[in-house]
Amino acid sequence: MNTEALLARLRDELAEGGLRGSFLVRDLGSGREIGIEPDLEFATASLVKVPLVAVTQDRIRRGELDGAQQVEVEPGRAENAGPTGLARFRHPARVALDDLMYLASAISDSAAADALFALTSPAEVARTVREWGITGISVRHSLSELNDTPLERFDATEAHLAHSLAIGAVTEGRGHPVRQLDVSRASSGSARAFADLLTALWTPSTIDPDTSARVRQLMGENLLRQRLAPDFASDSAKWSSKTGTLVNLRHEIGVVEHSDGQAFAVAALTESRVPAAVQPEAEILMARVARALRDHLRARG
Repeated sequence: MNTEALLARLRDELAEGGLRGSFLVRDLGSGREIGIEPDLEFATASLVKVPLVAVTQDRIRRGELDGAQQVEVEPGRAENAGPTGLARFRHPARVALDDLMYLASAISDSAAADALFALTSPAEVARTVREWGITGISVRHSLSELNDTPLERFDATEAHLAHSLAIGAVTEGRGHPVRQLDVSRASSGSARAFADLLTALWTPSTIDPDTSARVRQLMGENLLRQRLAPDFASDSAKWSSKTGTLVNLRHEIGVVEHSDGQAFAVAALTESRVPAAVQPEAEILMARVARALRDHLRARG
């Protein structure tokens, strides 16, 4: 199948499945790429933890922070579904900075990420990423703001109402009355922007090699593997990634490294038009689309 026919088919599948997405797959060896609306911006939710961890690690390398520093973390005592890690602790804890980075990456612990943001502000993270030559990624707020959406105002049995509000209120310019979904107010980015970040972390770039190596290690330890991993991880392929989820947004970015030496950056950012909180079909569809793009690029050598 030629490229145009493949893209048309995949766009139709996304539309039929109630998804709109920004997809990009890039061969890290040749730089060749294929995508669907790769420059479409989305609020990025927990994807922001990748630049946060990268900048934090670089500050440790430069001696501005100490990875062994113990950080006092107050108990979150979260009762609602969703938060992981420190937000569910019932007692105060002391956690090393290195371990906060692991928690933020491996289990998408937003309380751990906010402890990192307390040391390196969103503005500083954004500035450093730009200094690395990566554009298109906005870092505007802490992760705690993601816990204040319409979804938290409804009972769990009425989650579909929050999703209906999120779906119906988006504007043509990607604005939204819910600030966490508004690309001009929330941390945001596109598939291309995050593919650029992945490229910089996996290939020689302006990012220090030791910093990149640590981020690659952390992304390889990600435990949230229900989304793209089933289509990319195997005995002959390593999948390193980070997910992001917020109301009707489902994202994942990562790199698949094949045993034959080929490696591909994969970025899939999506929003659903289906007013339901649990959508395994959406996870399957976005993975199938991302894999089809990778397979097409890989087949062309």
